[in-house]
Amino acid sequence: MCGIVGGIAERNLVPVLLEGLRRLEYRGYDSSGIALLDSESKINRVRSIGKIKKLESKIKQENNEFKGNIGIAHTRWATHGIPSEKNAHPHICNNKVAVVHNGIIENYQILKNEQLASGYQFTSETDTEVVAHAIHQKLEKTDDLLQAVTQSVSEFEGAYALGVISISDPDTLIAARNGSPLVIGVGIGEYFIASDVSALLPVTQRFIFLEDGDIAKISKENVQIYDANGQAVERAIKQSSLSATAVELGGYKHYMHKEIFEQPQAVADTLEGRISQQHVLLSSFGHDAEAIFKKIEQVQIIACGTSYHAGLVAKYWFEDIIGMPCQVEVASEYRYRNPVLQDHTLIVTISQSGETADTLAALQQIKKKIGQVFNKNDGKLTIPTLAICNVAESSLTRESDLIFLTQAGPEVGVASTKSFTTQLVSLALLIASIGKAKNTLDIEREALIVKGLQKLPNLITKVLSHETIIEKVAEDFADKQHALFLGRGTMYPIAMEGALKLKEISYIHAEAYPAGELKHGPLALIDEKMPVIAVAPLDDLLEKLKSNLQEVKARGGQMIIFEDEDSNISSEQGMKVIKATTNVGRITAPIVFNIALQLLSYHVALIKGTDVDQPRNLAKSVTVE
Repeated sequence: MCGIVGGIAERNLVPVLLEGLRRLEYRGYDSSGIALLDSESKINRVRSIGKIKKLESKIKQENNEFKGNIGIAHTRWATHGIPSEKNAHPHICNNKVAVVHNGIIENYQILKNEQLASGYQFTSETDTEVVAHAIHQKLEKTDDLLQAVTQSVSEFEGAYALGVISISDPDTLIAARNGSPLVIGVGIGEYFIASDVSALLPVTQRFIFLEDGDIAKISKENVQIYDANGQAVERAIKQSSLSATAVELGGYKHYMHKEIFEQPQAVADTLEGRISQQHVLLSSFGHDAEAIFKKIEQVQIIACGTSYHAGLVAKYWFEDIIGMPCQVEVASEYRYRNPVLQDHTLIVTISQSGETADTLAALQQIKKKIGQVFNKNDGKLTIPTLAICNVAESSLTRESDLIFLTQAGPEVGVASTKSFTTQLVSLALLIASIGKAKNTLDIEREALIVKGLQKLPNLITKVLSHETIIEKVAEDFADKQHALFLGRGTMYPIAMEGALKLKEISYIHAEAYPAGELKHGPLALIDEKMPVIAVAPLDDLLEKLKSNLQEVKARGGQMIIFEDEDSNISSEQGMKVIKATTNVGRITAPIVFNIALQLLSYHVALIKGTDVDQPRNLAKSVTVE
């Protein structure tokens, strides 16, 4: 959620830190700030609520006096304490130590009480201020900043990524992570830290990915990393394939719009090297994937938000296409109950960032249980884990046995678009691969699935060509406050995703229902003020859906229907029909129809005048509970 940037160099870091913060705006934030050590080793700080441009404006008012070659910066998404300048990071303790923090210190109240008793004063409502005070307390006994941070983090419970500077050690930047992502950017005679690589692409493409428990001491000359046990360790320097321009708008007004139109290429990139002629390549999921898939008897999908909806679509596919039981659960619920783990279950976690706190915690809980049963049963438990993710060096991928990268490329808009589409493509490949390994998918059906996936880029492009029509339909929502989405079969989770997108970026209250559930309550909501959006592919449930639509029509409901060209639903009074696509199958249909709902939500948001890329109260990567 929050974004961290920092660095140590020979040059003035203000431009680098500001650009890094701009590149982290997509994560969601309500305030920002920068702290620097100046040439006299004094900590200077500027903070502001609102957009980064307000922070930049305040810095310019400093008349070029605000500069330094070691500093930390932050975009804050409020957890403890309202959005305000006093709650913005960095936090400073007694003009000696400055801290930026992503995560939540769960035992902060206990620490705060102890620090108050010791005479420390608090100027904010945040949990982060206890971090600054704790480090300062240790610095009263040592001038070694690394030692002070190491001692302090041992007292913290919860998740954190930290950037720390201090006048007691003015040539050192400390970075620490536990449960929240943090990377080190490697330059020439300079080093940087950030919550993700996108923030640092203008200055480097070489990165060190810190692991949980790592603490790094960073100077201009080198980086020393210590693991959770205090042992010096080497972490590999990896070259990023991303370019600085990969996360720029180009000719688009919003990142979400750009990313919607990048989906044909994102699908092609996800399929590249994963299919060959008429076959799926099982090795795409790992060199031992085939042996693992042969042994599994059911699938458990765990995810949050949009990724959860992708899992719900896959549940239909697993059971319908290869006859394999599949359960899907919201990670934040799964991790706080006591789930029964069944042998020969493939655990599939899905996350765009690979840092989603609840999904990661659920996976760690499962691995802990597997270890306990493993010890009791002499290693006879078979519960492999697979991460479907868009970030290669994420926590989720490092925790999993098998990894499948979606190849969506950078996604900046908070509302997920191309990540969702590529997750669905990835799940389709998974289903075909498992079916192939277990001989529950014959050669002809495998070829049919591959052929359908190969058609997807063109099918998506065709839907995108209807943008002008969808933009016109969006005008009907100018005065609307509520909407109802309907779907049957795989289109029900697509309706759920459509409702989520609309509420995320236009702030219209939207719900999704299986169309067959109308008579069990939702019909009471239908009137001329409640638009009903339905998805009508040409499938076995079409006639049932048509009957449901007549129920809406009979009650004066205003309907918008996205249909297959051959579904034969005609536009009439109170019913607008958009022929979104044709020639789609049970796998391609949900993927293709979702594109139309993305465009609808985008254009409704434009009409409503909301912040499309950074909707209020939301963050791109939910790295805290």
